[in-house]
Amino acid sequence: MPYIEHDVIKPDKIAATAAVALEESLVVPAVFQREGIDQFKGAKDDTINVKVEGVLPYRTYGWRNDRSTEIQFDTYSERTVAVSFGGDVYSGVQLTDEQNEMDLQGWAKLMAKQTEAIGKGLEYQAVDYLLGAPYEVTLGGAVAGRSLRKTLIRAREVMNKLRVPKEARTLLVGSGWETELLSDPDLNLAANVGDAEAVSALKEASLGRRYGFNIVVSDELPSDFAVAMVPSAFIFVTGAPSVPQSVPFGASASYNGVALRWIRDYDSTRLMDRSIVNTYKGFRVVEDFLVGRDEQTPNQGFVSEYQHFVRAIKLDLDATADVLPDPDGPNAKQQELAAITGIAGPADGASV
Repeated sequence: MPYIEHDVIKPDKIAATAAVALEESLVVPAVFQREGIDQFKGAKDDTINVKVEGVLPYRTYGWRNDRSTEIQFDTYSERTVAVSFGGDVYSGVQLTDEQNEMDLQGWAKLMAKQTEAIGKGLEYQAVDYLLGAPYEVTLGGAVAGRSLRKTLIRAREVMNKLRVPKEARTLLVGSGWETELLSDPDLNLAANVGDAEAVSALKEASLGRRYGFNIVVSDELPSDFAVAMVPSAFIFVTGAPSVPQSVPFGASASYNGVALRWIRDYDSTRLMDRSIVNTYKGFRVVEDFLVGRDEQTPNQGFVSEYQHFVRAIKLDLDATADVLPDPDGPNAKQQELAAITGIAGPADGASV
């Protein structure tokens, strides 16, 4: 009897390859802060906690004073942001014996398609979360007398005043913004497109870097929508479920904070293989306490009463005016943000 060689399919290798492919297929989730877990086994209330650094006010002590008063001590503590898993994104495929034997040349091709489907699901849900974020500043792209170049400079100015870190800033834009930015000779972005060979969807979507922003386009965003942000503005969590003991063939894997599971079994009553790829996912915005200058007590600082979403600002291509915190309006949170950062909109709605 002749010896017949069979290819050995290693589920851990296929799952690992799929995790890399999934991570490299993402655009919007790829610019979020990623917190992956190799095996999500169910924490309390289906949540995990991500630490966020605390803040402290500055204080001053009188020079050459009589030392009759003590300095004031503050307590430092880091916050935890609870990220809940909000769903299970999956792709399930059935393959008949005939398809398996005659049509499918190995499991790698099927896994690539299933991974592509999950990537699309994560992309769409990340976009929905991005659109629904509680932005406190919106800049208009059609403000009279302000070019797109000056709008980007204005976005940089606002983020500086919001004390957003300068490192890893991203301007994530829709297709309408992409067209206008590439058409603007002052920005000269068109020369950057295609300069480097793309190795991931994120690099393929990158238009270049201007005024401290890596400019990235997403076709899934509304054409007139853009957001200037740092990765820590949004947290993106994935968790690979463990492989059940009853399933003889499967593996979990993660890459760069993106995790998935692959399980495969056989339905002997219908003579079909079943392949399932899935991941748990969660999204969360990060709000901050800010440090301001106490006008009532000169040369002393204070920590804000409210948390503010300042790690990202929205840009609207068609808006003719900026939407800024109103220092004189009824909203105490807006009043506080305007007082601390100096970013404020006057009663006539013009940008400052």
